[in-house]
Amino acid sequence: MVGIAGGWSSQRLLDALEQRTGFRCLVDMSQVRSDLHTGRAYYDDVDLTALDGLVIKKVGAEYSPDLLDRLELLRFIASRGPRVFSPPASIIAMLDRLSCTTTLVAGGIPMPPTVVTESVDQAARAVERMGRSVLKPLYSTKARGMLVVEPGPGLREKIAAYRDAGHPMIYLQQMLALPGQDLGVVFLGGEYLATYARVANGDSWNTTRRAGGRYQEYEPSREIKELAQRAQALFNLDFTCVGVAETEQGPVVFEVSAFGGFRGLQEGCAMDAASYYAEYVCRELAS
Repeated sequence: MVGIAGGWSSQRLLDALEQRTGFRCLVDMSQVRSDLHTGRAYYDDVDLTALDGLVIKKVGAEYSPDLLDRLELLRFIASRGPRVFSPPASIIAMLDRLSCTTTLVAGGIPMPPTVVTESVDQAARAVERMGRSVLKPLYSTKARGMLVVEPGPGLREKIAAYRDAGHPMIYLQQMLALPGQDLGVVFLGGEYLATYARVANGDSWNTTRRAGGRYQEYEPSREIKELAQRAQALFNLDFTCVGVAETEQGPVVFEVSAFGGFRGLQEGCAMDAASYYAEYVCRELAS
């Protein structure tokens, strides 16, 4: 399994896989050697290309363009025979926030009004038009690196500083009026599994645990389930969580994640996602 040593979800999935297979190997991608001329890839003494399957839980501790190179190595491994869950090519196509957004919009999935530009002036004009908005890094998770901006004095300077801090492509999304929560709609093998709500603590604009949010069980409407089903189907993932928000205009999708969902299911729904995923992997490899 590809994951993070000591990571909560990585350890749970590793334990679940070992219980079912009797084999345990946590792959740190920074220590993988791919010999392209021989068609082999190794982690320590383990020939990864000789495995029946490989499960990706985390490719790195932080989202960054560097993860794309690690995913390319995993794509090479997948080309040599092992079944990789989820397919590296699918994750590559969604790791970048803009790439994920483009696929969702092209697929007819409703999203918050979004503007992408390299121009500070154009970004400022968009905020003046949309009102309060969020600047979002192209590579981030759990609202890390996001900045709320609104029309008024100093707007252009804030956007310019954000761009100069390492965000040359400016990704802006209008802040919508939400009911104090958003949803994580989880799918396994393309089939609906469960939904949890991420509930804000009232002191922050976002609902992440880092900002004091909490998880709780939630039963979504048929409309939300169908929307999330359509969104995840665009990416061909084995395990995924679709971020959905309910608005006065109807549900919208924020993102589709190839890595999230484990803790939300555990704390919100009392479901052991690792066990479900391990069972699925074993069934798929046996079929």
